[in-house]
Amino acid sequence: MTTNIPTEMTVIEITEPGGPEALKPGTRPVPTPGDGEVLVKVAAAGVNFPDVMQRRGHYPPPPGASDIPGLEIAGVVVALGAGVTEFQPGDEVCALVSGGGYAEYCVAPAAQCLPVPDNFDMVRAAAIPETFFTVWTNLVDRGELQAGQWVLIHGGSGGIGTAAIQVAHALGARVMATARTAEKCAVCEKLGADRAINYAEEDFVEIAKEMTGGAGVNLIIDIVGGDYAVRNLHALAEGGRLVQVAVQGGAKPEIPLFLIMQKRLTLTGSTLRPRSVAEKGAIAAALKERIWPGLNAGELGPLVHTTFPLTMADKAHELMESSAHMGKIVLTV
Repeated sequence: MTTNIPTEMTVIEITEPGGPEALKPGTRPVPTPGDGEVLVKVAAAGVNFPDVMQRRGHYPPPPGASDIPGLEIAGVVVALGAGVTEFQPGDEVCALVSGGGYAEYCVAPAAQCLPVPDNFDMVRAAAIPETFFTVWTNLVDRGELQAGQWVLIHGGSGGIGTAAIQVAHALGARVMATARTAEKCAVCEKLGADRAINYAEEDFVEIAKEMTGGAGVNLIIDIVGGDYAVRNLHALAEGGRLVQVAVQGGAKPEIPLFLIMQKRLTLTGSTLRPRSVAEKGAIAAALKERIWPGLNAGELGPLVHTTFPLTMADKAHELMESSAHMGKIVLTV
């Protein structure tokens, strides 16, 4: 353990399920790292849609996790739990956590920590973990994306979408992405999308068929669900895969099972938060090997829309729910 760690810290609490006004500053004891964990003095924390869902009362933390929102942080290691040898106090890290990120100090499993990439400030580093962990496990582990294949990414201008476009492009895939405005479409193409689809004016099923010579795309990464589900099946090629990452448009669509059979489609998905430290650690190791060189070289990285001070988390959530942002929103501590 190191010295000069206070006993109490400022955090953002969810006072009751509801709107952004439910987020209020509070005071909690500074946590102590357990076996295999580190204590991080938080410099910045990413804001993600699961935080919004938790605030609304729809996405409770898994057993044993902090009830403080926040799934990704960047900062400086200030204390080590038993058995930690890969980090030392003073190391700058970004980390995926199961909760507790909206705070001055946060405990993180060492296996889920990665070094801050070269030439990244803490704000950009804090925008990496939740999105890039999610993108990797869904594009590669679940989606089995291969170089040369076509992938359609919904919500291309959001945090997940902007990361997914870059990773898919870096893996040698052909990329289409949907977004709501011409400005957001332009951002998608700048990040590496071969074709951005303005879903307010164009039918993504038609464009997917057009761009692939009628075959359809090999993989779809979807955050919408709802009435997108059936349209996604029509946009897929034979043997295609649909990976569900979120269900912002509804969780209970009607699915034409015969179409799945006829086209030999695979429907899968994942959530990241409840998975074990070992599973998340394996994703971290894959990212360090395959993605960190590109981050260090400046070839890819998160798109940060804006920042808010920690105590203005409610304003950050208002912006998140407005969908007016492009890329990530980050809280600074």
